[in-house]
Amino acid sequence: MADNYLEKRYDEVFGKGSKAVVRKTNPSLETLLLRNRSHRAYDQSYEVMRLQLEAIVRANTLTASARNQQVLRFKLLTKQDGADLLKGKYALGGALPELHLPAPGTEPEAFIVICSTVPENRYVDIDLGISCEAMSLKAVELGLNAIVICNFNKEAVQAALDLPYTPLAVLAVGKGMDKIKIVEIGEAEDHNYYRQDGIHCVPKVRLDELILD
Repeated sequence: MADNYLEKRYDEVFGKGSKAVVRKTNPSLETLLLRNRSHRAYDQSYEVMRLQLEAIVRANTLTASARNQQVLRFKLLTKQDGADLLKGKYALGGALPELHLPAPGTEPEAFIVICSTVPENRYVDIDLGISCEAMSLKAVELGLNAIVICNFNKEAVQAALDLPYTPLAVLAVGKGMDKIKIVEIGEAEDHNYYRQDGIHCVPKVRLDELILD
């Protein structure tokens, strides 16, 4: 499959004048990483298309895989195709329980449910981490945002979607509405994210404390 096939098909199907999300520039990895923040509120006036989710999942055909097992499988859900089945089966903002996130009217309406064809083990978890980060970065490249959801009812989701495998994580995708900034901290400081003056603050340990002498 040619590079950017899905993005080109998006232009062909929806037209270049539509709400295309294909970036024509090549942002650096650092830029993508800075933009790749977990959003807990989404603009519901923007509808994520299945073709966009397919472009995001395609990242998995290019990433590393522990032992090259490639056991992850993906269920795509859009507003028009099954996203409502996840309603009430997940929660966001575990460190901010008093906010009861997502707030009404800001719930994500597109999801990628990640499963494994084999029982979860250390190698599956390695692949899961790589996959979630790669897909989140691809979403950012397409002008979208995402959040990896692990706080969800696995049995309920599997039953609701009639999945052949147990889901391991859910990636919510959409146009994020949160204002987010990174706050540099020392390794002994509190790592929990917090809200301050309407801004979602994400503590990150500074470089010099990550490197061992």
